[in-house]
This record gives sequence, structure tokens and C-alpha cells, in this order.
Amino acid sequence: MLREAIYHRPKQNWAYAYDGKTIHLRVRTKRGDMDAVNAIVGDKYAWERTRRVAPMRRFASDELFDYWEAAVEPPFRRLRYGFHFVQGDKELYLTEKEFRPTPPENSLELFDFPFINPADVFTPPAWVKDAVFYQIFPERFANGDPSNDPEGVLPWGGKPTPTNFFGGDLQGVLDHLDHLTRLGVNAIYFNPLFEATTNHKYDTKDYLKVDPHFGTNEKLKELVAACHERGIRVLLDAVFNHSGREFPPFVDVLEKGAASRYADWFHVREFPLRVVDGIPTYDTFAFEPIMPKLNTENPEVKQYLLDVARYWIEEVDIDGWRLDVANEVDHKFWREFRDTVKSIKPDAYILGEIWHDSIMWLQGDQFDAVMNYPFTNAALDFFATGKIDARKFANAIGSQLAAYPQQVTETAFNLLGSHDTPRLLTRCGGEVGRMKLATLFKLTYPGTACIYYGDEVGMTGGDDPGCRECMVWDEEKQNKELLQFFIDAIRLRKNHAALRSADIRFLQAEPGSRVLVYERRAADDERFIIAMNADKESADVSVPAEGSWADAFDGKTVPLEGGRLKAKLPAFGYAVWRQVSK
Repeated sequence: MLREAIYHRPKQNWAYAYDGKTIHLRVRTKRGDMDAVNAIVGDKYAWERTRRVAPMRRFASDELFDYWEAAVEPPFRRLRYGFHFVQGDKELYLTEKEFRPTPPENSLELFDFPFINPADVFTPPAWVKDAVFYQIFPERFANGDPSNDPEGVLPWGGKPTPTNFFGGDLQGVLDHLDHLTRLGVNAIYFNPLFEATTNHKYDTKDYLKVDPHFGTNEKLKELVAACHERGIRVLLDAVFNHSGREFPPFVDVLEKGAASRYADWFHVREFPLRVVDGIPTYDTFAFEPIMPKLNTENPEVKQYLLDVARYWIEEVDIDGWRLDVANEVDHKFWREFRDTVKSIKPDAYILGEIWHDSIMWLQGDQFDAVMNYPFTNAALDFFATGKIDARKFANAIGSQLAAYPQQVTETAFNLLGSHDTPRLLTRCGGEVGRMKLATLFKLTYPGTACIYYGDEVGMTGGDDPGCRECMVWDEEKQNKELLQFFIDAIRLRKNHAALRSADIRFLQAEPGSRVLVYERRAADDERFIIAMNADKESADVSVPAEGSWADAFDGKTVPLEGGRLKAKLPAFGYAVWRQVSK
């Protein structure tokens, strides 16, 4: 037994309350090192009477480690616990104090989960587990009201640049809600809607006003109500890390310098405000002079932004916020932000834009989820570009599953492209088969799935601004077969809880192979096996199975051959099998 590989610590993703009565315990071991792992659990005040052994399951693996988990319901909402490792005839125990060859005699040596306090239980909105989001870049989705077009607007469908406009607006979204309903999405994430000078609107001028080129506050209220009638939730983009060049307090500081009453609203290193060798004398987003960083530790700034968060929920009934550049804002502000938002709408979804490990924002006191770019990168490396094989992909996913509590995984925001990245089909080299595999995996994986507008009809585009082209509404220019695939895959996800559960297990993911097979289960024992061939050549798949199975898309019976599900998958082909009886 490699003791150096064994790891556990209380709290965070290793010991946490999943709900008001259940504690999840996790421990790490060297990959393939243990035959079995058990948790020894009991109440600290009645150890001898309550002591029991809870078998742990290996719920994830990566390149180096196995991750084991047990769900324990302590009788009195508190838990003492240790771990028991079995390798052949060898046994080892881990306490908070040490490794031991025999069980500890004193429970005081064990780890301690003091109490499941309801206020400490991280409970993301339940609806998010079942959501399929659709991201809309408002300026490029649809021009429904030419009367509010910006000066110099170009004909719809032209080549985007960082500065041009095509007239997309809120009325355009209202006019095309039938498309979203047909697609099957039940949530929208809007890029910024508030008044700003750019086409992307990340340089906010007025946080309490819809940009006039998009419409009015009343038009947004109308749109949100129309979405709610269709069962579609609405998420707005909050740009609280920085404002825009025309934000009135910043204009005042530009004019008055240190004498401005708003001087401390920003992070100024040197007055007057100016740009020296490309670097502003004040902190900004990146080095963009038109995006000055807000000082969220300033009480006035804090109150202003919290009032903004409150206003759009109370007045327009939005369902949550996506938080731009969230990792550059102080944690204390986000804690107050969460308290404010949840006090108004407890099931509002708070989504942070963070591109890296985010455990410190996902403890239940700040965000409900983050944009899951580590998932994005792994999926693109396997499905889109073939950079990694099936084993490395499964390892990357296993690492992700182990990195966060289960409720975080269940509501993670999983995406394959956005306004900040090349489009999925472009990343796939134009190969629709690769795109389908990546999309199908996303839609059969735990968490909420997000579709970037236009991907469903085969839009392409490279880095910004190429990924921000006008939505293709001409049906003759849409990939109708791809659109139907999206509709069918989304429907499959929505109809089956197993495809939304946190229980995913890789059955085949071998080194050097492009074939991936994994299993999805639900609490009611609903079961799927999904096989994917991410190779240019056809591949044979053979998976042990029992009971009766059917093709999940068309319902046709799939006979077993010698107790196995078998298929010859074409290049970039897939099979989704559903167990219909045991």
C-alpha cells in the first residue's frame, strides 16, 4: 500500500453535507492499489453504540489516483470517522492522527464532522440540474425592431468586427422564442444587456438601464414574462469587476482626479488618469482603458452593485446572474452578493466566470456554479481535436468529479464554446460527426448543459470576433440534420433522470484508443450505456450486459450477443442503449 498516495482532509470536497441528513466522505488512494476501502463511522458521544462500517465505492479515477466515496446518514447529524484500507491480506487504518495496522481504540483519534448545520449545507437551485441553457449574444441574435438600430448598422449576416453593429435586440429574441421551445432549451444566458458603448456591452455605462439599441427595461420585462410562460428561466450577465469608460462616476474621476467624490470607487495608482506605454495608471480589466476596475471594498460601490442585483430580480423577475471576471472580485463582496440575491429569490442561480480550479468559490457561501472550462478543454481535446486518447479524457473527467462536492457537479455550467472561444464546429475542423459526439457527451453528463446560439444549425467562426457572427435564420443555410440531432439529444436528456444524475462510470477508456464507453444510472436504477467512436475509422464495441436493452433514440430492441451489447460504430459514430428490463 502506497501510504504517500492516501489523502483526506475534513470539509471542502472531502467531507461535506450533501443535504440536511447526509454526509459524503471521500478518500484518495493510488490508482489500482486497493481492493476495498471502508469508512468506520459513529457518533462521537455514543461511539460504541453507533459504530459501524460503511463500504466505500470507487466513484472516480484519474491518471494517478482512485477516489472513494461513502454516503453516511449519522443518527444525530454529527460524525466521527476513519478509513480502513484492504489490499489482499493487508489491512491499514487511517485516523486524523496517523496510519495504524489495527482499528483505533480511542475515537478521539478519528476525524470529526462536528454537526450538519442547515445554514452550512450547500444547496444550489434544484431546477438547474434539469436545465439546458442557450447562450445569446444579443447584438447578433436577431434584429426585431429596426427603429432602435445603432447608427451605421450593417445588413444582417455581414462579417463581424470588434466594433461593428448589426442591430440585434430584445424584440428579436421575442420573435424567435418558438425556435428555443422547439430546440428544447429551458433557460437563457444573456451576454450583457445594460447600456454601454461597445457591441459586446462589457463596458457598462448604466447598470439600471437596458441599452437603448436592445430595447427598454419594459421590453426586457416583457421578454422575461414570455420566457417564464414557456418554462424558460433567464440569466443576466453582471459585470461587477469593472465598469465602462462612460460610467458617470468614472467620468467624474477623469474630470476631477483625486478631488472627485468617486476617486475611491476605482483602483487608481496615479493621478491624473491616463495611459502610459499601453498601461493605464488605474487598474482595469486586462489593460483595457475603457474598463476601469471597481473597488468592491468601498461601501458605496458595494451598496450600488448590490442594489443593481436586487433591482433586476425584483423589477424584472430574472432567475439569476452570471458574474463576469468573477475571480478578480473579493470574496467578501461575493458573500454579501449571495446573501442579497438569495434573500429575494432563494432559487436564483449564481454562476461565476472562472476558468480554473474554483473550490474556494464553491463552498456554499458565494456561487452556485462556475463556467466549467476544465470540462470544455478536456472534451475539445478528445472529441474535437483528437489531442488526447480515451484514457486521458476519462482521467481528466475523473479528476473533475473528485474536485468538487456532488451538488457542485450536478449544477456545473458545462459548455463547449462561447462568445470568448472559437465555435465548436470550427474547433472540430468542420467535422459534424466530432461535433455531435462532443455535444452528446455534454448532454449525457452531470451538470447543466449550455448551447451557444447558432451551434445547433452549424454556424462556424474562430476567435472573437469570428465567433460572434449573426444568427443564421435562413433555413436554406441551416444544417437541418444537425438541428434535429440537437432536438433529439436534448429531448433524451430531459426525459431521463439517469442522464442528469451524478452517477457516471467509464466502462472502456483504454490508452491509445479513441473508443469511449460509459454508464449512466439514476436512483431508480434507470440505466444507460453509451458508446462513442471518436476515430476516423470504424470501431467494434462489445460491452458485458444483462437484461433487455433498446436503442434510446428510436426505441428498437437491441439483442444481446453472448451476454454482450455489440455494435460496429462508423467513424465518429455512437450508440446510446437504455436498459428496459433487468
